[in-house]
Amino acid sequence: MTEFAKTQPAGPGAFGAEAAGLRWLAVEGGAPVVRVLAVSESRLTLERLSGPAPERAAAALFGARLARTHDAGAVTFGASPAGWSGPLYIGLASLPAGTAPTWGAFYAAERVLPFARAARDQGALDAGQSRLIDAVAARLATGEFDDAAPPARIHGDLWAGNVIPGPDGLTLIDPAAHGGHRVTDLAMLALFGVTHLATIWDAYAAESTWLPDGWRDLVPLHQLHPLLVHAVLFGGAYGPQAARAAHRYA
Repeated sequence: MTEFAKTQPAGPGAFGAEAAGLRWLAVEGGAPVVRVLAVSESRLTLERLSGPAPERAAAALFGARLARTHDAGAVTFGASPAGWSGPLYIGLASLPAGTAPTWGAFYAAERVLPFARAARDQGALDAGQSRLIDAVAARLATGEFDDAAPPARIHGDLWAGNVIPGPDGLTLIDPAAHGGHRVTDLAMLALFGVTHLATIWDAYAAESTWLPDGWRDLVPLHQLHPLLVHAVLFGGAYGPQAARAAHRYA
C-alpha cells in the first residue's frame, strides 16, 4: 500500500484529532474514509488515494453514502469524535469545543461568534458587518433556525478538496469532525465548487429522512462559519462575503 505522511500539524493534538475524526466517520455503508495507518504528535500516516475522476454515478453514490454517515449520529451538537477529548481544528484554526442541546445555540456560541470576534479584532470585519453577524447569532440562539433533526456525524470541513477519488469511490479526508447539522456539510460542498454538486445533493436528499423543508434556503447560513474561518486565516474578501451571507438572516 502506498502511504502519504503529513508532518506539519496545525497545533498540539491536531493529528490525533484528525485521526479520531477519520475513524469516527468510517461507518458501515457510509462515505468511504481514508485509512489511518499511524499517528503521533508529529506525524500522521494515511493511505495514498488514487482513482478515476468522479462521474455523475460516483457523485450520486457519494451523496447517498454521506447521508448514512450523518445518520450514524453524535451524542450532542458540538460533540467531539468518540474517544477524543483533546483540541479540535478546522484547517489551521483552533476550533472551540462545546456541547449544546440545540444546533442554533451551538452554532452561534461555538462557531459563529468566536470567529466573528476574531475577524473583527483582525480588521477583517468592520463594525457594521460585525453587528450584522451578531444579530444573526442572536436569532440562532433563540432556536429560530432549529428543526427536529438529531445531531449528525458531520465531516465539518467538507470543501471540494477534502473529497478525493479513491478505489472505493469519492473518499473523505482531513475532517473537522463533530456533532453538527446535516446542512453544514452540504453547504460546504457548495462553497468552493465540488464537481456534480446538484447530483450529490439530490442523491443525499433521496436517502435522508432528516433534511428540513426549505433546507436549500439555509445554505448561506451554514456557510457563515467557514467564511468567517477564512476571514480569520486569510482576510481579504472573506469578511465582506461572510457579512453578505449573514445579511439575509439578520
